[in-house]
Amino acid sequence: MSVLTIIKEVKEIHPEVVVLVKIGKFYNVYLKDAYIISYLFGYKLRDMEKDVKSAGFPEVSLKRVIATLENKKIDYMILDRRNNYDADGKFENGNLNKYNEIYNKAKKHFNILARIENISNYLHNNMNKKETLNILKRMEQIIYE
Repeated sequence: MSVLTIIKEVKEIHPEVVVLVKIGKFYNVYLKDAYIISYLFGYKLRDMEKDVKSAGFPEVSLKRVIATLENKKIDYMILDRRNNYDADGKFENGNLNKYNEIYNKAKKHFNILARIENISNYLHNNMNKKETLNILKRMEQIIYE
């Protein structure tokens, strides 16, 4: 089975748990978990397939990631691909789990970044048009007033 198939099955059982998957000397996260990890640590979001994001970090960063997840009260589990995705570790906060709260902040953050990128791309692709200069002037007036 593919990693993504395994993750989807695990997420059906544990929808509010960040699932860290050890693959070699890296840990990867997928789906909603990728947004959380990328938001908290600045790791790059990657497209795996349509509407499926992933993020990863090196093994040496695991202690920092775990400490932050525990500090932010986000449940997590660690799976190791070498051991048929058996759980190597788990942390639960019970009713105090902030998974959804942090995910919502992360999703909002990345939606705003996407909007900014779309505006930047539009301005860049249309920089020689007169109306673009007018738009840019209006934007500068709003920003600098």
